[in-house]
Amino acid sequence: QVQLVESGGGLVQAGGSLRLSCTTSAPRFSINAMGWYHQASGKQRELVASISRGGSTIYADSVKGRFTISSENAKSTVYLQMSSLKPEDTGVYYCSARLMSGYDYWGQGTQVTVSS
Repeated sequence: QVQLVESGGGLVQAGGSLRLSCTTSAPRFSINAMGWYHQASGKQRELVASISRGGSTIYADSVKGRFTISSENAKSTVYLQMSSLKPEDTGVYYCSARLMSGYDYWGQGTQVTVSS
């Protein structure tokens, strides 16, 4: 059973920063890509950023220039550095891992609240 454990959420004022971390139990060689998704209350889960095994990154337009995704391969860990946070960034952030087998796994989510 692949597990993903997220940490780093919390309450921050608008303009502030947070760093989310996600560590997976999946062996690094089995991971194709990892990513972060955002789900605001009452809305669908949406991709925020992803990073491939080769290091290629993708960002949602709404976070470009403010968020940075990075990985620490030796630890099967991915980070999301969030800066210049806005109230609309509030929600639950989920970490995901897509394995080479094609299966997707999800973390339990971590709450981020940005106050205005």
